[in-house]
Amino acid sequence: MTHLLDPVRKAAAVPPERPAPTAAARTARRKALLHWIAVHSLGIAAALFFVLPFVFVVLTSLMSDQQALTRDLTPNTWEWGNYERVFNTPGFLTWWRNTLLYAGLGTVLTVVSSIPVAYALAKFRFRGRKLSLMLVISMMMLPPQVVIIPMYLFWAKQMDLSGTLWPLIIPMAFGDAFSIFLLRQFLLTIPNEYLDAAKVDGCGEFRTLMKVVLPMARPGIAAIALFQFFAAWNDYFGPQIYASENPAAWTLSYGLESFKGAHHTDWNLTMAATVLVMAPVIAVFFFAQKAFVEGVTLTGVKG
Repeated sequence: MTHLLDPVRKAAAVPPERPAPTAAARTARRKALLHWIAVHSLGIAAALFFVLPFVFVVLTSLMSDQQALTRDLTPNTWEWGNYERVFNTPGFLTWWRNTLLYAGLGTVLTVVSSIPVAYALAKFRFRGRKLSLMLVISMMMLPPQVVIIPMYLFWAKQMDLSGTLWPLIIPMAFGDAFSIFLLRQFLLTIPNEYLDAAKVDGCGEFRTLMKVVLPMARPGIAAIALFQFFAAWNDYFGPQIYASENPAAWTLSYGLESFKGAHHTDWNLTMAATVLVMAPVIAVFFFAQKAFVEGVTLTGVKG
């Protein structure tokens, strides 16, 4: 009996062959693909618009000195040593250290100092609350070039901190108008019932902020941290004003200009230095984009 069932079992074990797609199915699939391309054509064009220059920079950074001056789009030989030559440039690692100090410490100070102000403007009811918010918004509208002369005279003449990055870092300990406003808008989306429940359980304002508000406000905090980090990392105006006289205090954004002037014919090295300056920002955004997008999306839902 078992011997008679073997052919049946073998037939059942063999998967049935899929029928070949008909001409109508292939036509429908082709139409669906063309429809997807037509719907997303603007997005595809925008993606190529932003990606292709970066691809050009990376490919040029891997060319030889002679090929970088030609019309070739791809390297004949992949010169990975260009990045080592850039790292070995005198002062480049110092620029890295200064930029990390400026962007990292400045971001921490901005976040720590902006959270209490944003929390007070979002959840407290006090006389002058609307006026305080208007002052914060007006500070956002004030260009930094308007106050740069009195600020420079204060930090350079009174505090004797010219030639350093401290005139740029210390003010971040007193909050940032844009960060305060953005975080305040995000905190408005947190229901007051959570805060009331924490206070009923015996939590004071500080403990409510630390135990309830901050865990719920992580996307908003991540958004302002990334905005501040990117702004400090790419800042050229501030280091030019305060640190230009001291090469030991230069940042990557300002040092790159000096590097380009010294290697104005070595386009491969200039592009390699550019990639090294952009890479940390791209990496940070890649790993934190979910929190960043969520924080920006939820901000402003309630006002």
